Amino acid sequence: MTISKHRILRPDVTSDAYRKRGFGEVAITPGEKPGIVVVDFQTAFTDPSYPLGGAALVLRALENTAKLLEAARRFDIPVVNSTISYTHEREMPYWKIKAVRETFFHDHPGSQFDARIYDPNYDVAVRKTAPSIFFGTNVSSYFNKERVDTVIVTGCNTSGCIRATAVDSFSYRYRTLVPEDCVGDVEEEPHQANLRDMDRRYVDVTDLARCLDYFRDWHRRNRR
Repeated sequence: MTISKHRILRPDVTSDAYRKRGFGEVAITPGEKPGIVVVDFQTAFTDPSYPLGGAALVLRALENTAKLLEAARRFDIPVVNSTISYTHEREMPYWKIKAVRETFFHDHPGSQFDARIYDPNYDVAVRKTAPSIFFGTNVSSYFNKERVDTVIVTGCNTSGCIRATAVDSFSYRYRTLVPEDCVGDVEEEPHQANLRDMDRRYVDVTDLARCLDYFRDWHRRNRR
């Protein structure tokens, strides 16, 4: 199945130069089994009372990801949900974000999953300590056990942890899809710019509707 990318991303004035050099010419066809990673939809990013929380694009992504996950769980598609937190500041990398250094700890409420996207009876939960959900975690080994070959990346923020996760997914040789309306950032410009650049190189940028079509098609083909 080929997932169309038509009109998902805004036009980019530099895109013609990249296209002339062959960037983005090869589409990624979804494979035999999808899996979903949900990156950092924790209350620090989804609750407006926190310094990093409540960005409009993040809340839009949260709402759409909840719809994606409802279908995934119904079709028995593997889901990995992550938060990012630390035992103490010495465990942290050298973050340049003050709010991360002050609030991203195990015992802080901002490190809790947003209940709208987390099902403790279904999802595999991981705590990560770096931008990518794959770095220092068991996500790849879990997906290998589940025979996942196509990873759908959701969560926040597009220019940070989403990009890092997508690049690692590509590096682990997964077919990687990023639904534009299931990821979010603080501002529209870095959201769009990073999606465009990932789409040129590593992933197919798609959307919620096309991912749901993929799930239904996959389920029909694998129904026993």
